[in-house]
Amino acid sequence: MGRRRKSKTVLPSTVVVMLLLVLAVAHPQQFLKSNPHSGTPASTTEKQAAIKDVTAEKLVKMDFHSGESPIVTVNNNKSTLQMNAWKKNTVVYSPLDNLNRTSSPNTGYLEQRNVVNDEQRTRQYVQPTAWHQKKDNGEAIINRGHLIAYSISGGIAQDGDYNQTRESGDQNNPKNLFTQTAFSNQRLQTIYEKKIREALRNGHRVIYQAQPLFRGQELMARGIHLQALSDDGSLNFNVYLFNVQPRYIFDYQSGRSTKDASFQVALPENLKS
Repeated sequence: MGRRRKSKTVLPSTVVVMLLLVLAVAHPQQFLKSNPHSGTPASTTEKQAAIKDVTAEKLVKMDFHSGESPIVTVNNNKSTLQMNAWKKNTVVYSPLDNLNRTSSPNTGYLEQRNVVNDEQRTRQYVQPTAWHQKKDNGEAIINRGHLIAYSISGGIAQDGDYNQTRESGDQNNPKNLFTQTAFSNQRLQTIYEKKIREALRNGHRVIYQAQPLFRGQELMARGIHLQALSDDGSLNFNVYLFNVQPRYIFDYQSGRSTKDASFQVALPENLKS
């Protein structure tokens, strides 16, 4: 009489999958670094996407309070981008979402030849979602904010490819604009765009990614997540900028604003002028 085989308890595959998903959500970076249940290590692209999604979800839930700094450092101000993702000089413009928002990241693979001045700049006419202009003492309080700035997109056509006959930077591209406060655009984002221009002028290649973050179905972004990395590592930042304007409160669902003199935005000492 033959031996009876001991029965083995097999954990249903669905339960395994559920457990892995729980681990991934709770500890995304640790899970991506070492996953003994995956047949092969996750690709660089997969790692970036997972880390980025978790970061965006956390950032967009943050509320800005009067008197606070509008700049939040992410991942200790270190980019999660990887230079080995570089293929060619191009900009990847993500499609608009079903609400016509630029809610997905645009990524520029930039070179020195992409730096341009304002000589070819023309009037902007695209109206992104939540566009309700208002002026304070003759000054506009909102701008058509570029994800990938005009000044670092020279020669890049709206399909993202470089064209040496094109002298200007990106203009009137619905996939590269969002409703941004004048303060966020002109006082904050320009700080980081300047760093990128300097790196490019010094002959470095730069990967730069920008993503406006929208909460739920809101039409105005709560802020914009910026990160960049140069080929020598001298440029490396990862920040989130709140989309706020001193003395104004915004309804992010519609983009309409109300003046409130008590609403203040603090700037670090080194940014004050």
